Amino acid sequence: MTTNKKTIIKSDIQGRILTIRGKQVMLDRDLAELYNVGTKVLNQAVKRNTERFPISFRFQLNDIEKNELVTNCDRFQTLKHSSVNPYAFTEQGVAMLSAVLHSETAVKVSVAIMQAFVEMKEFITKNAGIFQRLDKIEEKLIVHDNNFNELFNALGDKSLPPNQGIFFNGQVFDAYTLIADMIRSAKSSIILIDNYIDDTVFKQLAKRKKNVTATVYTNANNRILRQDLSRHNAQYPKIALRKLTTAHDR
Repeated sequence: MTTNKKTIIKSDIQGRILTIRGKQVMLDRDLAELYNVGTKVLNQAVKRNTERFPISFRFQLNDIEKNELVTNCDRFQTLKHSSVNPYAFTEQGVAMLSAVLHSETAVKVSVAIMQAFVEMKEFITKNAGIFQRLDKIEEKLIVHDNNFNELFNALGDKSLPPNQGIFFNGQVFDAYTLIADMIRSAKSSIILIDNYIDDTVFKQLAKRKKNVTATVYTNANNRILRQDLSRHNAQYPKIALRKLTTAHDR
């Protein structure tokens, strides 16, 4: 094997190691390419020595596994119309291949592949904690995404009754009705902070129960507002007006 061939193998092998059924494996077609033999030749050599390849060394992919490969990896598109599903070789199966192919190249390639398996295992072991944290982060992101999707779906469904105080443009009556219901449901007191108060607020507060007090904190204090409040208090339970200069909005 030339130095250039070694370089090609080392840079290419790890990209061909897949995780299927919880095991790190390589497919027969990738191994055949690395061994420089046909896929059919490689599998025939295995069939002549089936006793050396138990299922823990070599197994055939089912249709679901094959379809997942075709969907996720462009280089496996040719498998889509194949009538025979590929075989997957575990680390032990790759080690056994060098014994049945009977060539110096097979031995050297198998050694290089075994080294790649070992390096990947060491990498996974050293970074197991990081992978676990990434899995937890991914789980949290999925939960957050689902929550956001539920929220946006709810916001997009204008047929839902606005029982949480979220309204769309044009739902003026719905907003008016919700506030009126809140005022009617008050049992002891209502406190309103509103720097944009006018007589419409007094009209709404007039709908409260007789034993419910109402206090409005506002920075507004003009003559018209005082007149409106005086007229309201002469007919309905009184509303207390308190000066508040630290609030910006209602």
